[in-house]
Amino acid sequence: MALTRYFYDTYAILAYLSGNKNYRRYFEEEKGVLTVLNLMETYYALLREYGEDAAEEAYTAFSRFKVEIEDEDVKEAMKLRLKLAKEGRNLSYTDAIGYRIALKRGIKFLTGDRNFKNLENVEWVAV
Repeated sequence: MALTRYFYDTYAILAYLSGNKNYRRYFEEEKGVLTVLNLMETYYALLREYGEDAAEEAYTAFSRFKVEIEDEDVKEAMKLRLKLAKEGRNLSYTDAIGYRIALKRGIKFLTGDRNFKNLENVEWVAV
């Protein structure tokens, strides 16, 4: 079994599900984690675009990668969010928590979100 190497940002999940070849290896050859917040965002995006069946299928498939959010993660994520906002980077609450968890676990935050481009500990993949 492969070691966990990535935190799957919602951006990356949706890119992969849309068939973007640049993300394929991260989901098919590597292993990652995410939080219930990423599941929530993915579910909503798929529900809006493709309907309930697609949203349910993805939620079920990606639930196995879920890790818990601890109180300390929330606090440290909000400190990171504020720091990065002062640098002109607009992170959502979900992104800030995911980035914090990636940093804490020593794994790469996988995304194509421009707010993360050139940040430490980020695997930024163009769409």
